[in-house]
Amino acid sequence: MKSPEELTRLFRARGRKVTAQRQCIFRALQGDETHPTAESVHAAARREVETISLKTVYQTLNELAALGEIAALDLGTGTTRFDPNVERLHHHLVCRSCGKVRDLHVDYSDVRVPLGADEGFEVGGAEVVFRGVCARCRAAARRSDRPGPDRRGRSWSDGDRRVGTTPYSYQ
Repeated sequence: MKSPEELTRLFRARGRKVTAQRQCIFRALQGDETHPTAESVHAAARREVETISLKTVYQTLNELAALGEIAALDLGTGTTRFDPNVERLHHHLVCRSCGKVRDLHVDYSDVRVPLGADEGFEVGGAEVVFRGVCARCRAAARRSDRPGPDRRGRSWSDGDRRVGTTPYSYQ
């Protein structure tokens, strides 16, 4: 992504309004590799400009996407994610547990639609999205599977792991 200063110049050159709020959004996006949602950009921007509206964030992100400076992604996480990394072709890894999105820099230029299966489309490119579970969510799942004390200090034993029992219901 271009620097906040370059984005400011680009907006001015295109006749778009440059406000303190927009410049704050440019700064919030700079170096963000998390593929943020508009809500997370809004939260980051509010640390600097408390009065910034979510509407301003959405409008600015959509304008940046229209200019090709960021990519608006629908990765099946339930909300649009914004990718500031548009300089280099890449694909994505998506955690199906927490929704984390990360870039995957692997060459899949040989991916093609099989002959006769294009349904009349003229295909110009492919995006590959891998879904799985990130390391943090896997570690959290392993921790939650371990027997441990309940809120009253009583420990589970392997014999207590019966279907229908909870750590708070003892027989």
